[in-house]
Amino acid sequence: MQAVILAAGLGTRMRPLTHTTAKPLLKTGKRALLDYTFDALPEEIDEVIVVVGYLGEQIRKYLGEDFRGLKVHYVVQEKLEGTAKALWEAKPLLTGKFLVLMADDIYAREDIRKCLKHDYAILVMRSTEQGPGGKVKLDEKNQLVSVEEGKSHPAGTLISTNVFVLTPELFTYEPVKLTDREGEWGLPQTVVELSKDYSVAVVEATRWIKITTPEDLKLAEQILT
Repeated sequence: MQAVILAAGLGTRMRPLTHTTAKPLLKTGKRALLDYTFDALPEEIDEVIVVVGYLGEQIRKYLGEDFRGLKVHYVVQEKLEGTAKALWEAKPLLTGKFLVLMADDIYAREDIRKCLKHDYAILVMRSTEQGPGGKVKLDEKNQLVSVEEGKSHPAGTLISTNVFVLTPELFTYEPVKLTDREGEWGLPQTVVELSKDYSVAVVEATRWIKITTPEDLKLAEQILT
C-alpha cells in the first residue's frame, strides 16, 4: 500500500529555523520530524511518495530512494497552493487505496492502523483547549458534514489531523478552493465532497502532536521522553 507524505510547505511560523532547514527535518530531541512520520507508518505501507517543494533537495538527501526498507518516490509542488493541490501532484503515481499524512506532525501508528480498516477515513482529534485548525462537523449519524478552517475553535472541538485514507476515486472531484485563504485548495474540504457519495469513517485519534512553532518542538520533546 502507498503512503503520500506532504512535505512541500515553507514552515513560515517556524522561522528563523526554516530559513535554512526544511521544516520536516527540524528536530525534536535528537530526531527529525520526518523520523516520527515514518514511525507512524503501519506495516501495510510498502511505498512512500513524498511531495516536496521548499528546500526539497534536503528532504531527498535525507531519505534517499530507500528509507527504512521502503521505496521512496518524489513529486514536486512547484507552486504552493494548499494540501489538495499538493496531493494532486502525486496522482500519476497512485495505483489503489492510499494513506495521506503530513511530514511535520507526530501521529500514533495505532491510530493510523484504525484508519486503514476503512476504504475512506479521516483522523480527527478532540481539542483540549481553544485554538486554530479545521473544525470537523458531523451529522446525527456521525457522518462527515464539513471541515471549517478557523483560528479560534473552542475546547472540545473535533479537529482534522490531516491524515486520510483514500482511493484514486478522489481525483474525480474538483479540489475545493478555500474561501478564507487566497490561492489555496483544501484537502479536508475536498474529502467532504467525496463523503457525499461515499462513507468516510471519522476516527478519533489518541495522540496528535501538532508542530507549528519552535515552542512546539520543545513541548513534543517533553511529551515523547
